[in-house]
Amino acid sequence: MSDIVEKNLDYKKYVVDSKLRYFKPHATQIEKTFAEEISSSLSRDSKFINPKFFYDKKGSDLFEKICSTPEYYPTRTEISILKKLKNELPTFLDDDFRLVELGSGSSVKTRLLLDILTSQNNMEYFPIDISEILAESSEQLLHDYENLTITGIIDTYEGGLEFLRTYDKKKNLIIFLGSSFGNFSPIDGYKFLEKVYSTMKPGDLFLIGLDLVKEKEILESAYNDSQKITAEFNLNVLSRINNELDADFNLNNFSHHAIYNQKDQRIEMYLKSLSEQSVVISKSNLELIFNKDELIHTEYSHKYRLSEIHDLLDDVGFELKHTWLDEKNHFSLSLVSKT
Repeated sequence: MSDIVEKNLDYKKYVVDSKLRYFKPHATQIEKTFAEEISSSLSRDSKFINPKFFYDKKGSDLFEKICSTPEYYPTRTEISILKKLKNELPTFLDDDFRLVELGSGSSVKTRLLLDILTSQNNMEYFPIDISEILAESSEQLLHDYENLTITGIIDTYEGGLEFLRTYDKKKNLIIFLGSSFGNFSPIDGYKFLEKVYSTMKPGDLFLIGLDLVKEKEILESAYNDSQKITAEFNLNVLSRINNELDADFNLNNFSHHAIYNQKDQRIEMYLKSLSEQSVVISKSNLELIFNKDELIHTEYSHKYRLSEIHDLLDDVGFELKHTWLDEKNHFSLSLVSKT
């Protein structure tokens, strides 16, 4: 490990054993950032909460349940494409690659990529995830893959990428799955891809999963499942603010609201205030007044056309290696390199 990583005072190092270590920003730093961001985003006329704050332990567990609902096609569709890669991806891997995953979640998809890399004597996995679930899923992976070592970063994607940038000279296969990129605004998404590009060394590869434009009914059903798990997931971010920032949101006074905006090609997810009400967030020094039917924006999920994906990647400077699709053309996986 590089001296820069060892001396990074913004992170606390946790060594579980010789095969697993992870780094996490100091707790006071995390709380301060959460409180500051919530104060800023909820003080505006158009209130919003950054979707990265969905993923505390309960939020991560709820998202895993969403992925198993009949209506939520992205996960099972992307998995079907990843299974195709077993025979095709190795043709692009001319050396030993470390697997770097942005948003590791429960690591179900990760295993499909690790299975492709099992021919390497020493497999390395570098998960970057804002949620504590990273540590739990890593321990299970080590149990199942004998020649695997894991160095995890419990932080934002941008923080983890900056950590990786000066790590060492080994080639990285960076993966960003689940169409998580669709949560970014177009401007922030472009900046994020530039961050990925600047992190990469010559020879590194980047695999990105993106959800494609399709019928409105399919899209809206995916974000309004009949079991109402997505609604619980959306409302849970208010519970997190209550628990961590000493707020007094009454969850019964808010409802889940998700629609597809065809013009902007995106699902828009909100929390709707069901009455006139006031909320205090103590650690953000904030008192909020909500009108009836006022919305808190919590997530965009942009959908793309293939031509838009290829143009975007090209504009950033990536060289497209290959794009894989499912049988219904609902989802895509694109592999690019740094030119």
